[in-house]
Formats: sequence, C-alpha cells, structure tokens
Amino acid sequence: MEKFDPNSGFSSQTKTFHSLTPPLPLPPETALISSATYSLSLQLTSPWPDSTSLIDSATGQRLSYSQFTTQTNNLSSSLQSHLGLSKGDVAFILSPNSLQIPLLYFSLLSLGVIISPSNPSSTESEISRQIKLSKPVIAFATSATCHKIPALRHGTVLIDSPEFVSMTTSSGRELSCVGVSQCDIAAIMYSSGTTGQVKGVMLTHRNLTAIVANYHALRPERKSPAVVLYTMPYFHVIGLFYCMKSVALSETVVVMERFDLKRMLRAVEELRVTNVAMAPPVVVAMTKAEVTKEYDLKSLEGFGCGGAPLGKDVIAAFTAKFPGVLLTQGYGMTETAGPAFRAVTPEESLRWGSVGRLQANCEARIVDPDTGTALPPGKQGELWLKGPITMKGYVGDPKATSETLVLDGWLRTGDLCYFDEEGFLFVVDRLKELIKYKGYQVPPAELEQLLQSHPEVVDAAVIPYPDDEAGQIPMAFVVKHPQSNLDEAQVMSFVAKQVAPYKKIRRVSFVSSIPKSPAGKILRKELRKVAVHQGFSSKL
Repeated sequence: MEKFDPNSGFSSQTKTFHSLTPPLPLPPETALISSATYSLSLQLTSPWPDSTSLIDSATGQRLSYSQFTTQTNNLSSSLQSHLGLSKGDVAFILSPNSLQIPLLYFSLLSLGVIISPSNPSSTESEISRQIKLSKPVIAFATSATCHKIPALRHGTVLIDSPEFVSMTTSSGRELSCVGVSQCDIAAIMYSSGTTGQVKGVMLTHRNLTAIVANYHALRPERKSPAVVLYTMPYFHVIGLFYCMKSVALSETVVVMERFDLKRMLRAVEELRVTNVAMAPPVVVAMTKAEVTKEYDLKSLEGFGCGGAPLGKDVIAAFTAKFPGVLLTQGYGMTETAGPAFRAVTPEESLRWGSVGRLQANCEARIVDPDTGTALPPGKQGELWLKGPITMKGYVGDPKATSETLVLDGWLRTGDLCYFDEEGFLFVVDRLKELIKYKGYQVPPAELEQLLQSHPEVVDAAVIPYPDDEAGQIPMAFVVKHPQSNLDEAQVMSFVAKQVAPYKKIRRVSFVSSIPKSPAGKILRKELRKVAVHQGFSSKL
C-alpha cells in the first residue's frame, strides 16, 4: 500500500495527494442500483423516516418522506406506462425550482432515464445547442418556458399542469423492473460556459452515489432533521447533488422558486431554517445588507458556500456579523458531480481561504502547467483529480473529453491551486483567467476579494484588458453603494496600497451589476464585451 504523509496526504513517491478520510464502501460499478434508489435506501435508515421532505417557501405546501416516495413511484409508473420512457432515454428539463423537480429527478433516475436540466432563462438558440448535444426524446417544462422547446418524439410535459399532478398522485400500473447500473449515465449537465461554448457533462449514477456516500458518512449527529434552504437552482450541479444528499440525510428542504434576499430571510425566520446552501455573492450580500437585522435568524447553524473562492476579509466580516453560524466552503465542478473538497468540521472551517480537504476515495495532484511535473505541498499548479466522482466525459465532444480526461483517468480542472502542509486546498484562480501583466501573472480573484472588502463596494470583478506595452492590464468593474461618491482614483489607490505594483488596478468602470452564472461565477467574457463596447483606451 502506498505510503503518504498523514498530515497532508502527499506521497513523495507518486507525487499524489490522498484523502485523509478513510475509504468509503461504494456499490460496485456494475451493481444494479440507481443513485436515486441508493439515496432512498439511506433515507429509510434515518431516525426520522417520515419527517417532512419538502416545503414550498411561497405557498407553505409540504410533502412528507412517505408522500415523496409514493409520488415518485406513481410518477415513475406513469412515465413508463403512459409516456413509454425507457432506460437510456434523455429527458430535457426547463423549469425554475419547485416541489415537482425532486420528484421528477428521482422518478427519471430510478427508470434509468438520463436527466438533462437547463437554465429556464436560456434563450432558444442556447436551448437548441443543448438539445443537439443531449438528443432528448421528451421535455419537462412549465407553461412559461415550454415555448422555447422544439418538437420532440414524446412531446413536452408541463409540470405545472393538473395532468402532471395527477401523474404523481394517482397510482398506475405496477412498475416494470429496470436494471439501472452504477456505471450508466444519470445526467447530462451543461457547463456554465464561462470561457467558451457550453458543453454537456455526462455524470454517472456512480458519480452521484459517491457524493451522497461522502455526505452520509460524515453527517453530524442531530436531535432533529436539518432544515435546509437552497439558494441555487436545481438545474445546476449543486442543486442536483444537494437534492440527492438531502434525501439520503432525511433533511427538510425549503424550496424557493428563485432567489430573493428578503424572501430568503423571511423563510429562515418562519420555517426555522438551520442550514443554507449559497453562492459567494449571497455571502457578500448577507455580510453587507442592513436588512438582515429585521429578521430572527437564531435558528441558523451553518452556511455552505461553493462556486467561487471567498476572500478572508469577507469571511471575517461574515463571522463577526453571524458569530453563531458556521461558514464552510467547498470546491467542485460540474465535471466532479459535486464537491471534491469541503470543510466538514468546525475546526476545518477555521482554515480561512481554504476550500477544505479532499473527499474520501479521491486523489489529487498539483501539476506545473508548463512542465507537467507533479508538485509537493506549498507549490502552485493546475489541480488534477481522480476518483469515483469524475465525469464520464463530454457528450458528443471527444476532443474536449480527451483534453480534460487524461493519463489514466485524471481530470484536469483548469484551476490554479495549492495544498498546505495539512492537506487543505487553496484555489488561486482559473488558469485561463490569469492576467499577464509584463510577464507577471495576476489572479483576478485576489483583486476582487480586496475590492469587495471596501465598505462602499457592493460587488466587483476584474478582467484582463489588452495593452500595447504591458500585454494586459487589470481592469475593475465595480458596483458601489447608491450613496457612495467613490471614484476611479480612489478605487485604484485602495488596491495599490495593498498589492505589489504589477497587480495594481489600471482601469475602473462603475456598473449596476456583475454578470454571474447560477453558481455565482463571474462571467468575465461578458465583461470583456462591455469593456470593448465602452471603448476603453489601453494607455497606462
């Protein structure tokens, strides 16, 4: 057995980092058990087998776990017998969050139907591209989104219709047995496309099972079920794996159709929410918003954050404002079906700036992007991952698959990271987004975190701007408080006092909002278009 440092998990022999969590037993890859069945089997072992599973934050409608299971089985029967769906079919889903989505996910997954959810705000041309990739035979949409979907073999089912409700509440024919294997594809998730054209990420039932198993094995002891509110959508990979793990842990999930800070705070107060899953912009908003003082948030125990790095200043401000709430970070990608790293214990969450430690059953490497050499703790390089959570590939794109999945199954993340001596991972930035200033590399995330620490700044983003002399210069887009008189010179001076000269902000544009993906990642390509449109000169 390979020996590795018990503090960092690093093997000097293979230059590989190993998880410090003992290996978890998973079903064999060939086992005939879907990820949905696996989650439901864990739910049955919970101390609260028939607690509340779902609550609609707007209407107060509730479903118990027994109702959830019954309605999932009813829906599976209808989809199989009335609509003729069978294993290997792809179902395109275009809907905001609702109580129907978890029922639909579990029904389709248990039948071996591949789910392919998309952002309901996507344009028809974006949807057309996604449908060409995933080749669905049926779509599930709402009356507000169905017009965007072309004709499919089995048509489009409206999940906000009485007919769909009837499919979940009426028992139909007995289900025909479907042999869904762990290695079968469970979902085609669309990558955010922050740097290029959208790709369809193929995730297997084993990928989702491995994520759920990690959460279940490391679950904290509780006297009652956690009440969890998601601020991220079900069509995102975070929404998908949270949906799966919440069932396995018998959590009560508060569903919001779309995120709104005041509505979220009201739901926390009225429904005694204990945990909130959120993207970094929500953490920043919670830290800076005065409106939080108007609500009773004493029930809150923890905030889980992922999607982009959080700055230490933001963490410090959040912790000072909500001293009784545990803020934990994690790191994952659509291509890893969920978190490959996360802080699990209160002690791990105190490692500010870190995204936690490597999940069980996984391995990691830090690879020099120029030489391909694997590096030890303390050295920055591209993060590579390997384990049961890594995707099968990109649908219909063998070139992109071979560029991302390399050398014996290693997944290249494209993120510049480093491990410390105790196995904590720190994310510096996306490799492709590093600003090249006179030969120096400038991470935009570092400058963004500094800008967000300014009391008069609501939000900020930094992009590379072309420059004849320097190659690229850091340009900041800043959202300031409405009452603020902050100007360009003050912003540049604020940053210049805290960074090396080559990292200084050289241009500033004040904007009303920063474009972001559903997971909170800054869409820098949109900002680059804005910069070109505004016609900024490139002289220093």
